Amino acid sequence: MAEGLRNGEQCMYITMHETEEELINDMSSFDFGFETLANSDGFRFINLVSPKGKHMLNQFSKGGSTSSVQSLTDKIVAFVNSRQVDRLVIDSTMLLRLFFANGSEEMTRFLTALKQGDATTLLISEMTDPSSYSDEHFLAHGVIFFHNYLEATGMTRGIQVIKMRGTNIDCDIRSLTFTDDGLVVDPRSKVDI
Repeated sequence: MAEGLRNGEQCMYITMHETEEELINDMSSFDFGFETLANSDGFRFINLVSPKGKHMLNQFSKGGSTSSVQSLTDKIVAFVNSRQVDRLVIDSTMLLRLFFANGSEEMTRFLTALKQGDATTLLISEMTDPSSYSDEHFLAHGVIFFHNYLEATGMTRGIQVIKMRGTNIDCDIRSLTFTDDGLVVDPRSKVDI
């Protein structure tokens, strides 16, 4: 998102569990200037359960008798398209599923509608079982796993590209560290499980 904002792109962060101040505060500990970038005209933040988030989305209500899921899907997609968003982050799909009574069918409908737009969309999803794939994995053009392994010597972190449509990928788990500059991947260092 920071890179998109630096390049003058329209970026949007949709969440259901944190405030804009919390996000900016968390990111301000890194040296990539997110605090300044988030205050630019290109950044939009929506908390779907806040009064402001509900008000923004209600502008795009079509009325009628559509289901609440279809209505939510239509509102989010209309809002993203109206702002000509280039990069969209949805944090997280686990919380988004709380809006969807029919879990996978409604999530599939939502993701399919998002794919019709022009925004590059990053869905954040928590998984405790990396062998358990969800609907998002099958619908996505790319899937990247972040791994955490607690060992006797401490926490080992890794990153793994599971799929990336149209690209040759390295499926090995690579070493991952967090620095002041953000996330750093060591392409030469494999993580052994």
